[in-house]
Amino acid sequence: MNTTIATPANLKQDAMVISLVGIAHGISHFFHMILAPLFPWIKEAFSLSYAELGLLMTAFFVVSGIGQALAGFVVDKLGARAVLFFGITCLGLSALVLSAAQEYGMLLAGAMLAGVGNSVFHPSDYTLLNKRVSPARLGYAFSVHGITGNLGWAAAPVFLVTIAQFSSWRTALFCAAFLPLIVLAVLVIYRDLLHTDEAQHAAVTQQTHSAGALDFLKIPAVWMCFGFFFVSAMALGGIQSFSAASLRDLYGMSLASATTAYTMFMLASAGGMLWGGFLAARAKNHDRTIALAFSFAGIFSVVLATGWANAPLAILLMAAVGFGSGMAGPSRDLMIRAAAPKNATGRVYGIVYSGLDSGLAVAPLLFGMIMDGHHPSWVFLCVGGFQVLAILTAVNVGGRTRALAAA
Repeated sequence: MNTTIATPANLKQDAMVISLVGIAHGISHFFHMILAPLFPWIKEAFSLSYAELGLLMTAFFVVSGIGQALAGFVVDKLGARAVLFFGITCLGLSALVLSAAQEYGMLLAGAMLAGVGNSVFHPSDYTLLNKRVSPARLGYAFSVHGITGNLGWAAAPVFLVTIAQFSSWRTALFCAAFLPLIVLAVLVIYRDLLHTDEAQHAAVTQQTHSAGALDFLKIPAVWMCFGFFFVSAMALGGIQSFSAASLRDLYGMSLASATTAYTMFMLASAGGMLWGGFLAARAKNHDRTIALAFSFAGIFSVVLATGWANAPLAILLMAAVGFGSGMAGPSRDLMIRAAAPKNATGRVYGIVYSGLDSGLAVAPLLFGMIMDGHHPSWVFLCVGGFQVLAILTAVNVGGRTRALAAA
């Protein structure tokens, strides 16, 4: 692989592209959490069960997963910038729909519109990073990309719960609608940095017609990456949707303390991604880094499930789970890049990351039923179990990729 000389111009451009894509990624992850922090208010306002609340998250991620697989083809054909702008606009509109909801059906519609907006980000983001950032800096780019996503996850509960406590859940959603518009304005101002060569898109279109647009689906490693994302997303979905409710039942935490525990999980995960970026930039066998990281996270997930700790220690345990989960992120993205054929970046990331949405779609239903059955400890046991499955799939992907490279 050729590397570019680290001139000041290249460094500045790389930093700007990484920052712009990171900001966009952060707002997409903020909208992953547009509903879950407000569940206590929405549950009371609409008299919903935990399973019905989970269905809102499922609707979001089902639409996002289907859209993400399709968005990869659109990105490869039309370019990432326009698709990214469309997605950000949808996020802002979805928050307005949710804030005005008068019945459960409107909540579902708003969640689905948010899913449409979310579907474009990973194919667009990773295409921009792979095409606009110097190869030598991609490990750091993926690290920053993951960190900004986690910061979006961490910021959402603080932003939404604070406004809901002082005003209402509707006001919180209305205020959230302006955040994507601010991000969109910034991206439009610096839109030239997000431009990808039209000739590349024409070449990709011609190649997909001649070689078959779906040929990459025949690569086993692509589907193993999909499986890795599915099981790791099941673990994440349990944390996102019902860790706060589980902690309140297991440890007698207040809503504020449980929200703090989740925020600590996400902040520690961002720290783990920062450390993981340095590991990924130096490591060759990314699956082994992933195995180490998820082993660390899985152990502390099981410890949380025992319920033996006091509330302050449980918050620290949540942070430990987050750090381990985050550390795997940059290695995960480089593992996928190694498995992806050239000129199919958007399509591969679209399909693979639809595994993330698929897992996040199924998880709220599973964990919602667990909570309705009054088994809060099972939430963390299942999280640990899915992290073990993620280790197995990552090792399988890494082994196959090395075997193909040696052939």
